Amino acid sequence: MPYDEGLAERLREIFMDRQGVVEKKMFGGLAFMLRGHMCCGIVNDTLMARVGPDQYEEALSRPCAREMDFTGRPLKGFIYVAPEGFESDADLHIWVSLCEGFNRTLPPK
Repeated sequence: MPYDEGLAERLREIFMDRQGVVEKKMFGGLAFMLRGHMCCGIVNDTLMARVGPDQYEEALSRPCAREMDFTGRPLKGFIYVAPEGFESDADLHIWVSLCEGFNRTLPPK
């Protein structure tokens, strides 16, 4: 399954100053791993955001966000964001910041 290379480049620019970021193909797309944990990713042209269970409901209430139902069931703590939801760099930074915030709560691998 292909992923949006333009979005991948935008995410690479955001993560370029962070240490320990690894790109990994998963979920049929591309994931950005931080500290050994999935932080966010891309499936087709959709942003996959790991916001965690505490921010889940709030993140779902944001425009263009929906449950991540990759397996047919929603994955709590993970959401999909349609391209309109991260069209601006500022919006993309907000989503990545939410993901990084949750990532910091996880134990390092």
